[in-house]
Amino acid sequence: MISRRALLIGGLGGLGAFAAAGGTGYALVENDVLPGRVGLDRALGRCGDVPAAPAASTAVRRLTWHSAHRRSDVTATVVLPAADRSLRGLPVAVALHGSGGTGASAVRSLALDHYLPDAVAQGGVPPFAIAAVDGGPDSYWHPRAGGDDPLGMIVDELLPLLRKEGAETGRIGAIGWSMGGYGALVLARRLGAGRTAAVVASSPALFASYEDAHRTNARSFDGAADFARNDVFTALDALKGIPVRVDCGTSDPFAPMARRLRDRIRPEGSMGGGCHDGGFWRPRLPAQLAFLGHHLAG
Repeated sequence: MISRRALLIGGLGGLGAFAAAGGTGYALVENDVLPGRVGLDRALGRCGDVPAAPAASTAVRRLTWHSAHRRSDVTATVVLPAADRSLRGLPVAVALHGSGGTGASAVRSLALDHYLPDAVAQGGVPPFAIAAVDGGPDSYWHPRAGGDDPLGMIVDELLPLLRKEGAETGRIGAIGWSMGGYGALVLARRLGAGRTAAVVASSPALFASYEDAHRTNARSFDGAADFARNDVFTALDALKGIPVRVDCGTSDPFAPMARRLRDRIRPEGSMGGGCHDGGFWRPRLPAQLAFLGHHLAG
């Protein structure tokens, strides 16, 4: 791992110029005054490696239908807690992927088909199913001006389909990463405490303003009014009565907004060392799945 001393002496390309100025540039990046914090933290080894998945595994089911709300074919990748289980009688947590992803890619990259059966078999977590569904690469999980409505798809199509398959969907869990972490909070706000057993937002993609969101991802919101309608911070009362867990890496670009959210609602979870990647997300899955499982069982 590159030490701070080695970095300041002049290694790592352009950051050597900062060191030549007496370390001032390094200090500014370190304290988020200048851009480049994530790159610096990666160089210093603060992001961590993606751990190997647990040995336990289970098959996944795929449910595909034409979504009226999304105006396209949609697939839900359903992870069961054990190889011999069906959906019948199981509570469900809906999993929301990040920007550019799909339900299947979330299951694959986070090894949910390994972590869930391991949590149930080895961690004493009450069994439940995970339904990771396609929400579009940059929908940000809310109704869009063009007619795409991934939130309506979950409420009006996915949950009834899972109920038809025998799942218990009267009260559900929600978990998401990055864009999906934001989406999980929006879904919980939509359903309210009566239908949301618990929600986990992992490194949620939260923004201080529409301008901030637009700079980060120009497709995240349709405009300032769309951002205002769907800003989590303007409707935090809608989360009252819902068990919430928020985790975020201290080297994550969304860390300042995650801290702001944590200060406002005092959720479970924590800020810990790590970045916006699987090296942070995978190690927290056992605790997050236990949080969902116990609240779904309750």
